[in-house]
Amino acid sequence: MSHSSDDQLLRHGALLFLIGLVTGLQQRRFTNMRMALSAHLEGVMNGTFLIALGAVWDNVALPPRLARVARRTVIFGTYGNWFFTMLGAAFGTAAANPTLSQGNHGKLWQERVVETGFRSIAYSIVVALVFIVLGLGRRMSLHDTDSR
Repeated sequence: MSHSSDDQLLRHGALLFLIGLVTGLQQRRFTNMRMALSAHLEGVMNGTFLIALGAVWDNVALPPRLARVARRTVIFGTYGNWFFTMLGAAFGTAAANPTLSQGNHGKLWQERVVETGFRSIAYSIVVALVFIVLGLGRRMSLHDTDSR
């Protein structure tokens, strides 16, 4: 039986959505509740994104190695987005998101960990999405060629 989705991305999406919900339920336990709300939203939105991506993954036409890189980096980036936002909420850091810091500041090492984490996930998500968009465009042009 063939399927048109990627089960791994669907499972990760559902898990990250659940993690986001649980984070929202625990919001008051964090040093910075506003950033905890952001962590909740990151989990829910990134989980939804992974579910949507998993549903259309067969439309991403990439060589196997690039597809693996895209899948792994998008999983790292989406979980990382939740994780480093949650870590910033727990530490009360300001470097990664001064708007949400509410005047809180973490220790220097905490600020650096969160800032480095945010930077790494930003790059990974951009790289993954460039590959995915190229793969979707390639798939569309392959369909155009087939229909001629």
